[in-house]
Amino acid sequence: MFQAFLIKYAEIAIKGKNRYLFEDALVRQINRALRKVDGSFHVFKTQGRIHVETEGDFDYEETVEALTKVFGITAICPVVVLEDEGFEQLKKDVIHYLDQTYQDKHLTFKVNARRARKNYPFESMQINALMGEALLNTFSDMKVDVHHPEMMLNIEIREKIYVYSMSIKGAGGMPIGTGGKAMLLLSGGIDSPVAGYMISKRGVVLDAVYFHAPPYTSERAKQKVVDLAEIVSQYAGNIRLHVVNFTDIQKYIYDKCPHDELTIIMRRYMMRIAEAIAIENGCIGLVTGESIGQVASQTMQSLLVTNEVCSLPVYRPLIGFDKQEIVEISEKIGAFETSILPFEDCCTIWVAKHPVTKPNLGIIKKHELNLSEEIEALFKTAIEQREIIEL
Repeated sequence: MFQAFLIKYAEIAIKGKNRYLFEDALVRQINRALRKVDGSFHVFKTQGRIHVETEGDFDYEETVEALTKVFGITAICPVVVLEDEGFEQLKKDVIHYLDQTYQDKHLTFKVNARRARKNYPFESMQINALMGEALLNTFSDMKVDVHHPEMMLNIEIREKIYVYSMSIKGAGGMPIGTGGKAMLLLSGGIDSPVAGYMISKRGVVLDAVYFHAPPYTSERAKQKVVDLAEIVSQYAGNIRLHVVNFTDIQKYIYDKCPHDELTIIMRRYMMRIAEAIAIENGCIGLVTGESIGQVASQTMQSLLVTNEVCSLPVYRPLIGFDKQEIVEISEKIGAFETSILPFEDCCTIWVAKHPVTKPNLGIIKKHELNLSEEIEALFKTAIEQREIIEL
């Protein structure tokens, strides 16, 4: 029945003279998402609106699912497109549409007509009144409520006539590609994929870096992270995943530094490596899944010490979230079941029994001098020998 979709956006509408750039980015992202769907689609914009028209057969459910993962869309309205064959025929077509769409007719409704084509014989208010009368005469269970209707029937009179009443919630946010590019530190846990999702929702393009520690972490642990990056990419678009072998650096830190500082020093070197790869790939920020107080390396004192090694800004979209809030988003985006698979990552296998929770920056830097003999060579090797996976 549906031959088109009206795409609604919100925040883009207030972008002033740059609005067209955001609209164009949204059109590109819609086209990207629909390439994975069986069917042929034509995506275009008119004044203040974006349309998706279908050509021939298409999978309705797959199309809607793809569109709900495009950042920048606030609502997706399935549309029936009608030829202008006179108002009497329009009434018949609208009655047929409602009869097919709503099995339960115990609804309050309002007709909202827009006459973009001014040579149409009825004005908008006349269309509202005449169509409302026709619906009341046809469906005895339906009632008018102009203030809080359960169903808003929209009729747009253009070259063709567009009829819709359903609104499917979109992902919101801003289109990918309008917010710069950042490097996500991606682990196999719950938090970092959610952080990637959250930052991408603001239009940020993502690369990702994963620290692998064979033989202490398995290939299945690595595949878990690849799978998580794939899930995030359904929303964020193409992701380049940089897999860094971190084993030699971890062992060297373990041998040379106090064990209660192991996590924080390792974290500092992860940030150094992530930043180097980020700069090499045109990223202008780092993204982590840290939340204040969640673990020892995420106290405010620990975050201060970690940040000290970075020149790029570090974005932490989950910083004020509690764990349950993060879990709920993880479940919503389909990452939770993968995140809880029991494969250890390099952060969890080297945790000290009693890690320092309030590290002193001066003491940490003093102990890092113990690494001076080999750390630069190990650092360089880790970056040069990294594996890159395109998702």
